[in-house]
Amino acid sequence: MTQHSHSHHAHGTLHELEAHQVHELLKSRQAVLIDVREPGEFEAERIPGALLFPLSGFDPHSLPLEGQKRIVFQCGTGRRSAQAARLVLASGLAEATHLAGGIAAWKRAGLAVTRYDPATGRLRTGHA
Repeated sequence: MTQHSHSHHAHGTLHELEAHQVHELLKSRQAVLIDVREPGEFEAERIPGALLFPLSGFDPHSLPLEGQKRIVFQCGTGRRSAQAARLVLASGLAEATHLAGGIAAWKRAGLAVTRYDPATGRLRTGHA
């Protein structure tokens, strides 16, 4: 298992976590997961417990930053979540964290997702 990588920016440190690391943080309630995809993507399929803050209207100042939980950004592949993390760093935070590879990596790791079932109109949580 690789340690998480991080890169330094002028404004702070961007951490990349693997899916299993994010899963552990969520399980132990040490992190809050912020999904920066669009509402339609979020409705179709999401990581259980993720909060939706679409990148298109993203405001770092509206994030739930109080409390001791670490914020982890997540998108489909890791590209938009890295962008969101950089915006947060630019707004003055010392570090930001995102899920490397996004929900695609999460599913590859065999972790559960909640998805909309068009047949029943219900949400089902399970493995891909």
